[in-house]
Amino acid sequence: MAGTHWIDDPTELARRLASCSGRVGLDTEFIRERTYWPQLALVQVATGDDILLVDMLVPGMPVALAPLLQDPSTAKIMHSASEDLVALQHACGCVPRPLFDTQIAAALCGIGAGIGYQRLVADLLGVAVDKGETRSDWMRRPLSPQQLDYAADDVRHLFALHDRLDAQLESLGRGDWLREDCARMVDAAEAGGEDAWPHLSLRAAQFLDADAQRRLLRLLRWREAQARDSDRPRNWILDGELAVLLAKNPPADAAALRKLLEGRPKSPLRLANAIWDALSSPLADEGAMPLARDDEGDRKTLRRLQDAVAERSRELALPDGVLASRRWLQALLEQGQWPLALAGWRRAQLEAGLVPLLAANHVPPAAA
Repeated sequence: MAGTHWIDDPTELARRLASCSGRVGLDTEFIRERTYWPQLALVQVATGDDILLVDMLVPGMPVALAPLLQDPSTAKIMHSASEDLVALQHACGCVPRPLFDTQIAAALCGIGAGIGYQRLVADLLGVAVDKGETRSDWMRRPLSPQQLDYAADDVRHLFALHDRLDAQLESLGRGDWLREDCARMVDAAEAGGEDAWPHLSLRAAQFLDADAQRRLLRLLRWREAQARDSDRPRNWILDGELAVLLAKNPPADAAALRKLLEGRPKSPLRLANAIWDALSSPLADEGAMPLARDDEGDRKTLRRLQDAVAERSRELALPDGVLASRRWLQALLEQGQWPLALAGWRRAQLEAGLVPLLAANHVPPAAA
């Protein structure tokens, strides 16, 4: 019978998914407040007229779901999927391919950047979706009727959104743009999403000298590995502000570090020895580390790059930030090469306008 079905048996899930073909709608519910990795609680699957609410706390359920995620003949329709991909990769050991992300599609159609599911359904389909259970505890069992309705609604309209957005993308000649962006996001989730140069994401790094930035990189790389291994949030391992302080004014030795930590409330005193080892141990690749910079010439060039991107965005009728974010442009400026986020169709749209500006700043981007 068509409708919404609670699935708490892996065999039943496998049976129902065996008849899926063409496309499915997908969403997840997870908790990530006290862990590094998302704790996947529920996966919603829209299959034709049916909506399956899959209890991911049941042993064996990730194994039963994995074949669908990996099936190249079945398109997975999702909305704002980046965090869902991480949750699925961690729980099931794979990510959904091929992916059609309706949030990305809406941006490339010129509808809006980062638009939420509720608003997109209202704007395109004229349907009101209740978002009252956004902060629910999805780990509890049984889930309430309100939670079940909310979860089902999150996939109920994905096929209709896909039909509208896919047609519009193809009419604009941007279907390949969407496929490229989605494939890049899936690849990143599958690879684990580690940032090689995490210091560049901290604004405070711009005000540190080269040696201090190298020390900061060591600490941030160590923190990331420690957070993953212990499944704890990054800032529970080492607060970013403390990492910058230690990089800028490194203690003379391990004893001095311990004394400093003892004077700070909630500091990771039990990790003092590991922090000292990380702080004082050079990385094999830190000689190739790009520096976070904050000089007047860079700021002027960055503004010129942003102006050029804004002009091209207006020509393409793309919302602000879709063609190139400030962070991507800053990475292009600091690293002297096109970051992965600006590869493919974005580079094709921007290269002619940005290369002269970079050359004028004596930072010619390296060829891919």
